[in-house]
Amino acid sequence: MTESTSSAAPSSEVRTFAEFGLHPLLLKSIAETGYTSPTPIQAQAIPVVAEGRDVMGAAQTGTGKTAAFTLPILHRLMPLANSSASPARHPVRALILTPTRELADQVYENVKRYSLHTPLRSAVVFGGVDIGPQKEALRRGCEVLVATPGRLLDHVEQKNVNLGQVGILVLDEADRMLDMGFLPDLERIIRLLPPQRQGLLFSATFSNEIRKLGRSYLNQPIEIEVAARNATADTVTQIAYQMSGEAKRAAVVHLVKSRGLKQVIVFSNTKIGTARLARQLERDGVKAESIHGDKSQADRMKALEAFKAGELEVLVATDVAARGLDVAGVPCVINYDLPYNAEDYVHRIGRTGRAGASGEAIALFTPEEERYLLDIEKLIKRQVPRGKLEIPAELLAHSHGRGGERGSSREGREGGHRESREGGRDSNRRAPRQPVDDFFYKPYVPAASSAEAEAEAPRAPATGKRQLAVLLGGSRKPN
Repeated sequence: MTESTSSAAPSSEVRTFAEFGLHPLLLKSIAETGYTSPTPIQAQAIPVVAEGRDVMGAAQTGTGKTAAFTLPILHRLMPLANSSASPARHPVRALILTPTRELADQVYENVKRYSLHTPLRSAVVFGGVDIGPQKEALRRGCEVLVATPGRLLDHVEQKNVNLGQVGILVLDEADRMLDMGFLPDLERIIRLLPPQRQGLLFSATFSNEIRKLGRSYLNQPIEIEVAARNATADTVTQIAYQMSGEAKRAAVVHLVKSRGLKQVIVFSNTKIGTARLARQLERDGVKAESIHGDKSQADRMKALEAFKAGELEVLVATDVAARGLDVAGVPCVINYDLPYNAEDYVHRIGRTGRAGASGEAIALFTPEEERYLLDIEKLIKRQVPRGKLEIPAELLAHSHGRGGERGSSREGREGGHRESREGGRDSNRRAPRQPVDDFFYKPYVPAASSAEAEAEAPRAPATGKRQLAVLLGGSRKPN
C-alpha cells in the first residue's frame, strides 16, 4: 500500500454492546460471557472497524483489545456466513497474525467464543505441534484464521491454505513481532494478500518503527490510543520487598499460603530458573507449574488450562511464554526476578487488575537488584512503595535447608545456563573455588533476539548458499 496519513478516533460514550449495532448472534455470545459494558478501546475501535476503516491501536494488556477487533470482524463477515458443508464456501476472509503460539491460541479462543452461534468457521495454526491436524482444519475451510507467521508460511508452501480472498488483516502485538525479527515473514505474507483489504495493527505503544509499519501497510488509519506510554493501571496496587535471594522462595510460599491466593503468576527471568522454582514450590506444598520455551507445546497448553481452571496456586513463567496470557481474575503478580527491561515490568503487572478489577503487583528484590527497580520507577514516573515482609522463621529455615536447588537471585541470573550443562551432577561434590573475574558476576542481559528462543523463530532468508558461492568465487555468469 502507499504511504498513508492517520487521524484520531472520535470519542465515544457507548455504554452497552447493543449500541454498536452488532449482529444479534454476536450479542447473544457477548451476553453469555457476562460482559455488559465495553472497555474504552472497545468503545472506540468497534464502530470504526465495523465501518471497514483501517486502524492503528495502542493498548496495554488487560484493556479488552482482542474483543475490540474480533467482534467487529465477525460482524463484518456475517453477511458472507453460510451453513454449507463445502470447504469452498468457507474461504479465509480474515487473517490474524500474532507473534507467539500462546497469544495465537488466546485470540482463537476469543473468536470461537464470540462466533459460537454463527455459521462462521475459524482455525488456528502455530509451530511446536503436529502440523497434521492443522492441515485438516484448513481443508475444512475457515473464514477466520489465526496464525503465527512461520507456521502460516509452512502451510502456504504446502498449499494447505489459499489467502487470495483475505479482506481483513490484523497484526496483533506488532511491536513484539518486530522485536522478534518477523518483518521479512510479514512482508512475504502481505504480498500474498489482495491489495484491497482492511488493515488493523495493534501494539503496546506507537514507536517510530510501528508508525513506519503502519504507513507501509495501512490506508489512512484511524489512530486509537487508550493509555499513556508505559502507564500502569490505577487498579493495580504495587509494592516492593527487599530481601536476600535465598529468602525469595520462602516469601512466595508465605504470600500464597497466608493469603489463600489462587492463580498467582510469578515471573522469573530464565527458563531454567522458571522450571526450578516451580519444582521447589511443589515440594513446599504449593500447587505450581511452569511455562517456558523449553517445554513442549502440549505441556505448556496443559499448564495454562490447569491455571485457567483454578487448579494451580502459582504459574511460574518467563516473559515471552506469558505473552498473550489472558486469564480473568488474576489477583496477584509476583516479580521473583525484576526484569532486565523496565518495559517488561509494565507488561507483567498488566496481567492483574484487568477490566477494572483490582489486583496487586509484588516485587521481590535484593540490594544488588535495586537499580532495576529504580529504572522501572523512572519509566513509569512513579515510586513503587517499599514494604517489610515478615516471613516465618520455619519457612526461611525450610527454604535455606534445601541443597542443590537453592532459589537465589544469583542462580536465576547467572547460573541458569550453567545448570543446563551441569544439572545432573551431584550438587554436594564441589570443585575448589578458583579466582573468578568480576565480569562473570555481572547480570546476563539478553539480546533483542533472545525472544526468538521462546517463540516460533522467523525464517532465515534463502540467500545463504548464493552468498557463499560468491565468496568462493562461484556463481558467475558465463561470458
